[in-house]
This record gives sequence, structure tokens and C-alpha cells, in this order.
Amino acid sequence: MFKSLQLSKSEAGFLAAITATEESALPAGDLLVQVEYSTLNYKDGLAITNQAPVVRSWPMVAGIDGAGTVLASEHADWKAGDKFVHNGWGLGETRWGLLSERARLQADWPVKLPAAFSTRQAMAIGTAGYTAMLCVLALEKNGVTPAMGEVLVTGATGGVGSVAVALLSKLGYTVVAATGKTSEESYLRQLGASSVMDRAELAAPGKPLQKERWAAVVDAVGSHTLANACAQTRYGGVVAACGLAQGADFPTTVMPFILRGITLVGVDSVMAPRARRQQAWDRLALDLDPAKLESMVEEVPLERAVEKAHDLMSGKVRGRLVVKI
Repeated sequence: MFKSLQLSKSEAGFLAAITATEESALPAGDLLVQVEYSTLNYKDGLAITNQAPVVRSWPMVAGIDGAGTVLASEHADWKAGDKFVHNGWGLGETRWGLLSERARLQADWPVKLPAAFSTRQAMAIGTAGYTAMLCVLALEKNGVTPAMGEVLVTGATGGVGSVAVALLSKLGYTVVAATGKTSEESYLRQLGASSVMDRAELAAPGKPLQKERWAAVVDAVGSHTLANACAQTRYGGVVAACGLAQGADFPTTVMPFILRGITLVGVDSVMAPRARRQQAWDRLALDLDPAKLESMVEEVPLERAVEKAHDLMSGKVRGRLVVKI
């Protein structure tokens, strides 16, 4: 028997609870793993609080992320004792996830944990930090350099935003952090932001073309914030979009694209190919300051994961929530 955070629906309603689970109940997979740490991402929060139809099969073990040790392998790429990190691939949605002491995974889903990271640090990064790295890679691929000017990071006190600020500043970019938590200015400056702006300046409907400011943008918010960010991006600039904290709508026009030639890059972390995942994790090992990473972390036991998921969805969390399994 092992502990897992199970989500269930019945005539009595929705329930999220720590449950004793038989190993025989685990889905099929090449790898049997022991999960040492997991984390709470925005999608986990939606699922655990039942605020959106994230879960497609019931009952479900929550948790899209996990890091730990392989206990048994039926695949040549992995052996018992290997350290792994896993992000996405539908876990916690269509397949049992990693807020659990044990799990089974397909061998081509996780990546080898870089030697630079402990399993705890890997979950301090999690999908949020790995997504932030994918955004940075997208900006680099599209030719953005520090000399080009300011880079805007929206939702900056969130998981994606916090890591993006730390990464971009380490790489020499001038970072402007947008947040609704202006009381967190010292936290954001500690991560490397050169200045902080109130998200209210971006959150309301705006003109389709506005004064040019940003060389690039990392946006985890969507909706009017993304529309305004595009309207303020300088000629030839690049916007990496990876989230929808404000909303899934995108109320804008083609003007920034056809008059200023900006590029909007969609960044997906869930189904990204393994080679891109490994590239992102290898770059995180090089470009993310461990001290800055630690400053973002709140660690909680599995037994408090449901409580902290509600805090996350209520905007009471900054940085990253690490769950010790």
C-alpha cells in the first residue's frame, strides 16, 4: 500500500483526499518509480479544486510533475536507481499522476535528472520552470538578444514568471516584471527584475497599437494582458505565450503583426518532444541560479497539498510550491 492524492466524483459530489492505494491498481508502464517530490502547478490547482474540467477519467491521482528514483525498469534506457524528472504527458488528467508515493510511467516520458539538481530542486522548477525555460529558448531561437531592450514578464510572482525573471536576468536581459502583488517588489528585484509594474496597466481592454516598448515578452496570463503586450511590442519583437491565468481569450487585431512584424510564439510544455525537454533541463542546469530558485520555494507535505491547491487558486501563493512525498 502507498499514499496518493486521489480525486473522485460520485453522486455525493467531488472529493480530493489522501488515499491508501494498492500497487496493483497502478496503470501499466515500463517504469515503476518512487516519487520523492512533486509540486503544485496551475493545472494541478484547477484539478484539485475542481474549478475546471481538467480530469478526464475517474478516479484520478493528481500531479502532472514528479521527481524521484526508478525502482524497476522494463526498458533499456532506464535501470533501477536512476533519477528521473517528469513533466506533463497527460498525467493527472487522463492517467494517474505523481502526487503519490508510487507511479508507473512510460519510459519515453521522463528525462534523466541533470546531476546539477536534487529531486527537490527539480520540483522547485517543475513544469512552471521548465515552461519558463522553453519560453527563453523560443526568444533565443527568434533572435532576441539582451542588447535589443526591455523584456516584459507577466504574472511575475507566479511559478512561470518567477523562474522567467531569474533566467532572463542571469542571461543579461533587462527584465520588467508585471504583477498584481506590488508588495512583492523586493522579491522580484531579488530574482533580477530591473523594475516592477502593476498588472492593472495591462489587464484592461486597450488600443490595438500602443507605444512601442518591449523587445520581447514572456506571457503566462493571456486575455487582455497578452493583447496589450503585443500592442506594446517593438518592431520585430517576439512574444512567447504559455498561459491563461487571466483568460483563454485573445482580444486583439492583426495590427501588431502586419504593421510591426512581431512574432507570437506558442509554447507548449505538456507534449513537447523528449529532445526539447532534455535541452530545456540541461539549460536550466546552466542558467538558473540555485540560490534564486530556493528563494521561490515553499515546501509542504503531501497531506497539505489540497489546502495549498486552494491557496494557489486564490492567489495566495508566490513562486513555487514543492510537495514532499
